Amino acid sequence: MQNGGTIAFPLILSDFQKGRPREHFIQRSAVMPRGFFIPKGYHPVLDLHTTEQAIMRIKDFFQLNLALELDLKRMTAPIFVLKGTGVNDDLNGIERPVAFKIRHLHDQEAEVVHSLAKWKRMALADYSIPVGSGIYTDMNAIRADETLDNLHSLYVDQWDWEKVITAEQRTLAYLQRTVETIYDVIRRTELYVYYEYPVLKPILPEKITFIHSEELLKRYPTLTPQEREDAIVREHRAVFIIGIGGNLADGTRHDGRAPDYDDWTLNGDIFVWNPVTECAFELSSMGIRVDKGVLKKQLGLSGQEHRLNLKFHQRLMNDELPLSIGGGIGQSRLCMLYLHKAHIGEIQASIWPEEMIAEFKRNNIVLL
Repeated sequence: MQNGGTIAFPLILSDFQKGRPREHFIQRSAVMPRGFFIPKGYHPVLDLHTTEQAIMRIKDFFQLNLALELDLKRMTAPIFVLKGTGVNDDLNGIERPVAFKIRHLHDQEAEVVHSLAKWKRMALADYSIPVGSGIYTDMNAIRADETLDNLHSLYVDQWDWEKVITAEQRTLAYLQRTVETIYDVIRRTELYVYYEYPVLKPILPEKITFIHSEELLKRYPTLTPQEREDAIVREHRAVFIIGIGGNLADGTRHDGRAPDYDDWTLNGDIFVWNPVTECAFELSSMGIRVDKGVLKKQLGLSGQEHRLNLKFHQRLMNDELPLSIGGGIGQSRLCMLYLHKAHIGEIQASIWPEEMIAEFKRNNIVLL
């Protein structure tokens, strides 16, 4: 069937779309790359210029409130770090960092950060941040191996934050209280957006639900981790899934997490239900960080004991770094949710296939 000059094909869903009602999405055309979709009858609530204004207001309001609630001071962070120091975030251990040689450092190699998970903890020590206080920063990263779809881009922008804690605070109860504080800021910002733009109705529940990844496996033993996320978040609308990175009872992992920053038993992800994309929508990854014992244990489980010789790991093992809690909160993800957008490219400028840009434009999705 001809449709706007392109041939319509059966819908091919990306991983995060599987299990969702097929009638929610229009059919992909011959020019649409795999993994992208357009919600049926989509029209942006705000026009392009109002969207840009709203993005600025959201970012200013959210970071101010986050800093006040968690007692964080803003710090300037690097875009790249030296290779071989153990400072860069290794994510799942398979993603290639964007790298370049520095001529004036005898061609020593630098890597564009994947995130600032370990840099922040060193900054707490280097800036003598006291217990109970912390830092936050704008983190801008390039993830060249990212699988592109409506929610994922080559460009990542988030607020990275880190806070000094005591040994007594390395508990699940303290983690949950911190999550509740952050979720309150997320909801407060949503209400602020509604006040400024009344056409954007609030959708988030008052409270966030906590569940362990092991309990999710017991509830939904036949589902994939992503399908479990959809099932629980569809039901509760806002969920913090605890325990990311370690093996579950069946020998699998709910999701990957590098072994040298989060304690896999004291971490998790914040998800909310996104009614536009009809999926569990991750907003934040966070956790209580490893101490010396947990670092050695998780590196052993991962077969990466050799990393103990790297700069970051040596500083931790030599008691030069404070105990901490920290995480990242997606800036474009939050704006996408608040502004009811269908594609992250409506919030941030990145690189997309040209044919996809044209197809989206024909369906009322204008990418920046």
